Amino acid sequence: MLDIRYPIIEGGMAYVGNGSLAAAVSNGGGFGQIGSAGGTPESFEEEILIAATQTKFPFGVNLPISEHKDNTPFINVIEKHKDKIKAISISSGNPLPYIPIFKEMGIITMILTSSVKHAEKAEKAGGDIIVCEGYEAGGYNGGAELTTFALVPQITQKVNIPVIAAGGISNGKGMIAAMSLGADGVQLGTRFVATTECVAHENYKQLLIQSMDEDTTILTRSMGGVMRVIKSDYVTKVQEILHTDSSPEVVLPYISGAINKKAAIEGDLLNGWVNAGQGVGLIETIESAEQIVGRIINEATIAIDKVKSIKF
Repeated sequence: MLDIRYPIIEGGMAYVGNGSLAAAVSNGGGFGQIGSAGGTPESFEEEILIAATQTKFPFGVNLPISEHKDNTPFINVIEKHKDKIKAISISSGNPLPYIPIFKEMGIITMILTSSVKHAEKAEKAGGDIIVCEGYEAGGYNGGAELTTFALVPQITQKVNIPVIAAGGISNGKGMIAAMSLGADGVQLGTRFVATTECVAHENYKQLLIQSMDEDTTILTRSMGGVMRVIKSDYVTKVQEILHTDSSPEVVLPYISGAINKKAAIEGDLLNGWVNAGQGVGLIETIESAEQIVGRIINEATIAIDKVKSIKF
């Protein structure tokens, strides 16, 4: 459906999901996505144009509905460049009113969901692809805190459209595991931050390489949200504030997008926080996106052979 060589999708990440990264993933045989969260309609359009000049292969964009005060300017940008955009992933809010808008543009709709109920609703509304995200993923996740391993087979059992697994997947073994559960492909976010094409600050990339299996935590749970970030002194400070007073007016200044940008783009890890999924411990190198896609496919090939060798 996406006209790609490998079933590997780059998540459309806030701030760090830039056009050059999306193009590089697509050039490598995967499907790159440009994030719109944290940007303006103008910067979003600029990244689309950058991607379009750097790849001849399909790429997409992400629209996190609740992240923008007004989605109309972003929708207008998408419509203006609909001939360049193969698919759009819709996240962080009710996608149902938006599905027909993008389908009318001829753009494939990928609906990010973290529950069977919402996946079924998305399919009924005409969504083309379900991106099933477990709470192992970095950034904001579903409040039910369902894991990728538990969620993928339940969703694939209930819907008849392609399902992409996301959350905690960093290598070819994870890809084959997800596809063995019924997924048609995988989406990776954190792994593509540690690439030469990603605009993330070098401090962020090095932190990913240094992080191990227990180095992520959930922030904002007391506020009714599930946001997976890398542990740090700053995050500990925010957690202490949340423990004392979790009212939005007190907490939001510490977890705003601007604070995330300060760390992710400017490299100030002492005064900001960064996202990462639980698969971060598998990240050991900074490579080009094309190299990472190739590595994942090589690992997946080995994993398939191992699965084939299993006898009962």
